[in-house]
Amino acid sequence: MTIQSATRLKQGALRRIRTMAHLLDNALAIPGTKFRVGIDPLLSLFPGAGDWLSTLISAYIVLESLRFGLPRQILLKMMSNLFLDAAGGTIPVAGDLFDVTWKANHRNLMLLEAHLQDPLPQRPADRGFVILMVLLVIALLTAVTLLALFVGRWFWQQVQ
Repeated sequence: MTIQSATRLKQGALRRIRTMAHLLDNALAIPGTKFRVGIDPLLSLFPGAGDWLSTLISAYIVLESLRFGLPRQILLKMMSNLFLDAAGGTIPVAGDLFDVTWKANHRNLMLLEAHLQDPLPQRPADRGFVILMVLLVIALLTAVTLLALFVGRWFWQQVQ
């Protein structure tokens, strides 16, 4: 692979990350305000499936960011944002408000862009760490599913 083709691949990845972060966190302007929301809080209105889909798309952003040779510290911050977003989003009503304000995908994009602007002379995460990240994403999706089922069941019992 030539340097030019690698650069084009990274530029394409950055464009995809920016697009997905914008769609999830800032796609829609709230009329009369400077505040924006994305489809992330809208997806979470569908208990379980919406949280799972939102988490999966957010995980895609983190995994796509691996192309840039990020150090472990930045990847851990990105995963922390993702975990907090996923966990907070499963709480009925309060989770929806949390999703509107937290904007984990935008935060992760800012971490990536800050690294690209001023890359620290750190060693990129190794293959084992990347595999661990993928396994953590799978565990996160499983946890989100189980938590959504648990909260949904509890909520249903309270309503009856």
